[in-house]
Amino acid sequence: MTHQGKHALVTGGGTGIGAAIATALAQAGADVTITGRRKGPLNAVAADNPRLHPLVMDVTDETSVRDEVAQAAKARGPIQICVANAGIATAGSFANTSMSDWRAIMATNLDGVFLTIQTALATLPDGMAGRMIGVSSIAGVRGLKNGVPYTASKHGVIGLMRGLSEEYMGGPVTFNALCPGYVNTDIVRDQIANLQDKRSMTQDAATALFASGNRHNRLLTVDEIADAALWLCSDGARSVNGQTLEISGGQTCP
Repeated sequence: MTHQGKHALVTGGGTGIGAAIATALAQAGADVTITGRRKGPLNAVAADNPRLHPLVMDVTDETSVRDEVAQAAKARGPIQICVANAGIATAGSFANTSMSDWRAIMATNLDGVFLTIQTALATLPDGMAGRMIGVSSIAGVRGLKNGVPYTASKHGVIGLMRGLSEEYMGGPVTFNALCPGYVNTDIVRDQIANLQDKRSMTQDAATALFASGNRHNRLLTVDEIADAALWLCSDGARSVNGQTLEISGGQTCP
């Protein structure tokens, strides 16, 4: 119960990586506010754990973020752990990317992280330790073909966390980025299904193609990402600051 009594906030907490991180934090003793745009998935994740607290919030809406984070802090105290995880992914050529496509990705993947962390930080009294994590991607440290807006947004998350680590250097709050490779989540499974349709591939062949994006040639599991997040939130990681933690089965390569 290493996080007993702490209040954590996890955005995009109703599915995939976010749900896994939120559940792991709750099992470690934290009270975890999980947010997302859909009430149903949040309630499903929280159903069997009284330490998980669902809250509908849209990270692309500044008023929603500021109001709902303030409500969560009022109910459960300062946000000592913040995992800005909410994100979306779309595929398509750069030439066919519209401005609205670009803005939709940036609004969720980068603006949403900015708003979430800025608002969570404001709940912390001076001198209180905190752990702020932005969930980037392996695409944040290398280019992703047919995913230029996504790549740019995830590079931006890393830059945001590095900048914050310098601005708050010497204080009790750390800022780091998690960079998972391809993880076995609904988003990746949907992309696998789209690839099957587009290229008339079998499910096994499409899955293998995505898995090859990880150096060990297998899809990651959500618990691998959750365990990494737990470590970054721990006291043992108090001197880990401004870093990118890549989880992709090996060294980064194009």
